[in-house]
Amino acid sequence: MRILIIHSDYLNYNVKNKTPVAEEIEEAKKQGAFDESLVVFTAVEKEDEKNPSAIVKNLIKEIKKVNDQVKAENIVLYPYAHLSSSLSSPKVAVQILKDAEEIIKSEGLDVYRVPFGWYKAFEISCKGHPLSELSRTITADEEDEEEGEKKPSSWSVLDGDTLIDIDEFNFDNDQFEKLVKYELGEGASDEGEPPHVKLMREKELCDYEIASDVGNLKWYPKGRLVRDLLADYVYNLVVDQGAMPIETPIFYDLDNDAINVHAAKFGERQYRTATKKNLMLRFACCFGAFRVMADTFCTWKNLPAKLYELSTYSFRFEQKGEVVGLKRLRAFTMPDFHSFCADLDASLEEFSKQTDMCIQTGVDLGVNYEVIFRATQEFYDKYSEWMYSIGEKIGKPVLLEILPERKHYWDCKIDFAAIDYLGRPIENPTVQIDVESGERFGITYLGEDGEEHNPVILHCSPTGSIERVICSLLEKTAIELNEKAPMLPVWLSPIEARVITVGEPHKEYAFELADKIAAADIRVDVDDRDESVGKKIRSAAKEWIPYTFVVGDNEVESGNLNVTIRETGEKVDMTVDELIDAIKAKTQGMPFRRLPLPKDISKRINFQ
Repeated sequence: MRILIIHSDYLNYNVKNKTPVAEEIEEAKKQGAFDESLVVFTAVEKEDEKNPSAIVKNLIKEIKKVNDQVKAENIVLYPYAHLSSSLSSPKVAVQILKDAEEIIKSEGLDVYRVPFGWYKAFEISCKGHPLSELSRTITADEEDEEEGEKKPSSWSVLDGDTLIDIDEFNFDNDQFEKLVKYELGEGASDEGEPPHVKLMREKELCDYEIASDVGNLKWYPKGRLVRDLLADYVYNLVVDQGAMPIETPIFYDLDNDAINVHAAKFGERQYRTATKKNLMLRFACCFGAFRVMADTFCTWKNLPAKLYELSTYSFRFEQKGEVVGLKRLRAFTMPDFHSFCADLDASLEEFSKQTDMCIQTGVDLGVNYEVIFRATQEFYDKYSEWMYSIGEKIGKPVLLEILPERKHYWDCKIDFAAIDYLGRPIENPTVQIDVESGERFGITYLGEDGEEHNPVILHCSPTGSIERVICSLLEKTAIELNEKAPMLPVWLSPIEARVITVGEPHKEYAFELADKIAAADIRVDVDDRDESVGKKIRSAAKEWIPYTFVVGDNEVESGNLNVTIRETGEKVDMTVDELIDAIKAKTQGMPFRRLPLPKDISKRINFQ
């Protein structure tokens, strides 16, 4: 069921004409006026026919939850077919709304039901506060019968192959302690602007685009370069793992049953479009990869089959108050790696390899990850020894969450998170074991027994979204500010080396040096502006340039350079060849892209 909840000053409606499915109504029902109301526009869907009583139960729960917050005087159930193009039969829809009306009324609330199946003119005034417009997807997920809510997860610490109660664990890592407290609802709140928001602007990486929807950014040349380098980095990682790159659409039709069920697990975070079709912008590359595999013939000999897509972009309809900087967006770039495995045992072997890959990204990026390992109780009971082996591989304490039952499509997942300056996790790499989607999307392979089988699917993002990687890198600089000079890894620095000229006579030699350095696949520029050397040096420091040197009379005559190395703060005498070797040693094995700006700084524009 799809619902749109409006907290209104008033709602007025008038019945106009019958449709073929209109319910019979008395004269008094042909018009209505309701003040101070919670108006619930509803569209009952085909999927709801499987368990109408659960739909009614969960609909009422959602209505009461919202009304407890807004304290409306009336509740109005308004049938509104336009919310979905996958509608249930009129009979089921009317019965669900009647049942909901009766139960809400029995609980002492003033509730009214607008007639079903009639063309109506209506006028509504929305109050305009943060809770006055809410969209929800109501599913038939069952709740615990005795307690009236989902059973809680159990939490502990997995240290190697040893399981420790959280209350008895001795925290000697403040980053891990912050993660645990946050996950248990005891740590930092989500209020306050993290430092990376200022840094992403100050370093001319990106900024909010006020002419777009909230959570959509504009990227400047330096930021675009960093994103592209990270995309190249992940591409190389997954291709080395045997992945086959693909590209699929960003729009998907929610009238497709498999897509509808999978999307429903993301509830109100679906980013829908106002078109004649019931379209949703993808929240990851799952739909595209699954449909490619559903159309593909393969046998057990082809498995594990691996597909990779870099989604530019994925979309999630985050609440406006949740959107912040690079950490939480409505449009983001997600490296999405799917592995189709013959069975669960094969997926465990692949999961272990992909965990290694995720660990390596932390090393390559210089980012510390804290880890959460999650599994259903049933999975843990069967595969706890395997989970302990993964814990030993990680090499430090891991937060373990055991869920009483499957909540989404996965039975087990591992999440790697950096911790921001304010003590909150930034979700980065993940690996998930999906035991539902193979069957739901009709993905099959021919087994050795000659029969068709559904694969187990691993979802993996080796770094998490590209935006969150940059977020983690910037937050790391804020955390370490008192320990070292802030900077990005050399291979990700938009400008890796800078030549500073003393005056006009030195420019020709400076550009000769820059050309030689650039020929070695190093991003280098020349500060040829008519400014003091001191100001140019301060500018290079503000831009976090890893290697900087000044060219004056002595350098032109001797050919030797006095290079400031940002990482160590040292000033080292070296030749240009030695400088090239030093930079190449720092960037070895990492992707390279050319300088995205004019080489001579005097010709550049300022984006901020």
